Amino acid sequence: MSDDQTNASPAPDNAGGLAARWRLARRNAVRIREAIRVREQRVARERPPLRPGHRPQDILAVLLLTVGVAVIVLDIPTYPWLRSLPGEYRNAFAAITDLGKGHWILWTTGLYCLLTLALDWDRLAFRARMALGAIWTYSAFVFTVVATSGAIVLLLKWVLGRARPKLYQEVGPVHFDFMSFKGAYTSFPSGHSTTIAALATALAILFPSYRWQIAVSAFWIAFSRIMVGAHYPSDVIAGTLLGMSVGVVIARWLAQRRLGFVYDESGSVRPLMGRVSFRASARALWRAMTGARPLTKRGDVPARETAR
Repeated sequence: MSDDQTNASPAPDNAGGLAARWRLARRNAVRIREAIRVREQRVARERPPLRPGHRPQDILAVLLLTVGVAVIVLDIPTYPWLRSLPGEYRNAFAAITDLGKGHWILWTTGLYCLLTLALDWDRLAFRARMALGAIWTYSAFVFTVVATSGAIVLLLKWVLGRARPKLYQEVGPVHFDFMSFKGAYTSFPSGHSTTIAALATALAILFPSYRWQIAVSAFWIAFSRIMVGAHYPSDVIAGTLLGMSVGVVIARWLAQRRLGFVYDESGSVRPLMGRVSFRASARALWRAMTGARPLTKRGDVPARETAR
């Protein structure tokens, strides 16, 4: 055999491995779609009535009230007030404001979902499969909440065309240039505030014991958009309410199908896997990854063979 043939031999193996992973990903995607289709039958009997304050008309009323008051009471004096503050204040908030960008959230959750989708789940040990499945479901939940709210806020920002605070002296705080498609006219609602509110809502539903810590952290990140002069208070309030609403709607949609979430006795949404079960599964997965226990079932064949 020539040297050229020897060097070229690994190529089919690599191609075969990628093809096997692709088949596994397609098979797992079909299973997920089938699970959603089957659980559509639960929707009618798993849909408790919305509590007062959670109905769409209630949320719209809160949005109109708070944003309207903020435009009248807060937006006008905010710009002069910010200019009177020392520059150190703006620098401090500038250090945390980029946490409201959605890129790092979408990349981490999306990449995890794609990579684990290409695994042969049938070969995994029970606890490892439970842990990976739970993390996959909740990662997909966070990804969907952030991506959906981000798409909505982008559409609103570019259509409404509200002038940013940097144009305060030229056009004032309530100037709109509808569908101008200019970066300086994309102030309402705040995209960063929408993203961080969507993430915080998702995390608060997943980890209710830490909801106040999550809420306070999200508040300061959203408030930083005002402090760095990127948005008016009404922009931040509208973005926050939008992100929260999207998170609640998607969580309820999943709970109606018992996909990662269920309704408790009060009608609130909670994770299907409890804290104790999740910790036990995560601990088992960690032990498997560190070699303390097998990650896969005994006597398995390679993933490439099982995918065929």
